Amino acid sequence: MAFETASPQCDETPLAGEGPAATALRLAIGKAQSLASAFPDALIIGADQVASCEGERMDKPGDHERAVRQLRRLSGKRAQFDTAVALLDAQEGRIASQVVPCAVTFRGLDERRIEAYLRREQPYDCAGSAKAEGLGIALIARIDTEDPSSLIGLPLIALSEMLEQAGLPVL
Repeated sequence: MAFETASPQCDETPLAGEGPAATALRLAIGKAQSLASAFPDALIIGADQVASCEGERMDKPGDHERAVRQLRRLSGKRAQFDTAVALLDAQEGRIASQVVPCAVTFRGLDERRIEAYLRREQPYDCAGSAKAEGLGIALIARIDTEDPSSLIGLPLIALSEMLEQAGLPVL
């Protein structure tokens, strides 16, 4: 099955009083909708993830210094990664969406481990500064979720079900 990728145009700034799951859902839907005019006959997938720890959002750090601070904060703690996926039928205007939560318990992280990881992985564009699909898995002690793929930013179990319901079986 043919597919295309495209970069959505969507302001990712959280709204006042908006929780992490609500932000992720709004952005996943917004990303899909922002591409509807460019792909008017397509099924469009949008996704977003918001990480938090003890009530504090863990956005994309953007640079080394912020990533070090995030990983120090996450050391030995349990963080929540709320990943949303939206499937827009641009032709019909119908949208299906879901948030898949994932709780991650981080190992205790000393400065040596944090620096070694950041030097090798450079996860400055990842919420929480940890790429579980790469070396970031070594920072994690435990993952609790119904859909392990949600931690990497696209909940494939939920997406497979949405595609099936839209008449596009994955298999």
